[in-house]
Amino acid sequence: MTQVETETAKLAPETRLGAVELTVTDLGRSVPFYQEAIGLQLHRSEDGKAVLGARGEDLLVLVEEPEAKTAGRHAGLYHFALLHPSRPELARAALRLGASQTPIQGASDHGISEAIYLPDPDGNGIELASDRPKEEWPDLSVMSGGPDPLDLGALLESVADEEPQPAHPATTVGHLHLHVGDLDAAKRFYVDVVGFDVMTYLPSAVFVAAGGYHHHVGFNTWRGPGVPPAPEGTVGLRHFTVVLRDEAELAALRGRAQAAGTDVEETPEGPVLRDPSGNALLFRTA
Repeated sequence: MTQVETETAKLAPETRLGAVELTVTDLGRSVPFYQEAIGLQLHRSEDGKAVLGARGEDLLVLVEEPEAKTAGRHAGLYHFALLHPSRPELARAALRLGASQTPIQGASDHGISEAIYLPDPDGNGIELASDRPKEEWPDLSVMSGGPDPLDLGALLESVADEEPQPAHPATTVGHLHLHVGDLDAAKRFYVDVVGFDVMTYLPSAVFVAAGGYHHHVGFNTWRGPGVPPAPEGTVGLRHFTVVLRDEAELAALRGRAQAAGTDVEETPEGPVLRDPSGNALLFRTA
């Protein structure tokens, strides 16, 4: 393999994630939840679709399907992570949850990051996170055991005298974590076709990223190996967005997809690829 081929086989370090598009059943219920509990702002809304963000780039697109069924034992979204720019901003996120009396499912200290987990009104999984400085990260290749519990009391104490406020404009989509049916097939897709690097490999989950990040995408078989793709008309992930550096990156991606026999759907927003479990990725340039 030549040096040029090697370079085009991997995503550039500048790669990041963009907006996540979800199916929900009731915008009148979901939009207030994301505004009040999560701190996002409504950017625009029309024709059964609401677009939200944190006073900057779009982060979340909600598409209403009133008859959509609850997610079941199939591939699809485990959670999407909204990455807050600092620990104090994660504390303010926790403050919003308390002020809006929003239940959570858990809170963990992963060493690389601190995180709070909760569902939206349709059960779509959300992680609210902030990263630790990279120099404090443990060795990602030898991760073992589970995370430590997050001290929510101490986190909230740091902002005890503040009033709830909207999410910080620097909030981004940090990562997606997905259910898949075949871990090895998913790894081949995300590494050989998309161009991510494996950062952590566990018996039932793999975490991949560009540019040495801890993970942009995680995928697991925790719903059981061999689970099918999400059926049509189901609440959950419609697609997530991977933002590439430039048109050359898009061209290299198309080349890898063609070489692997992976279908590419060309859309006005950019090419869409599906992983072997049917999870959809939209690619665009910065």
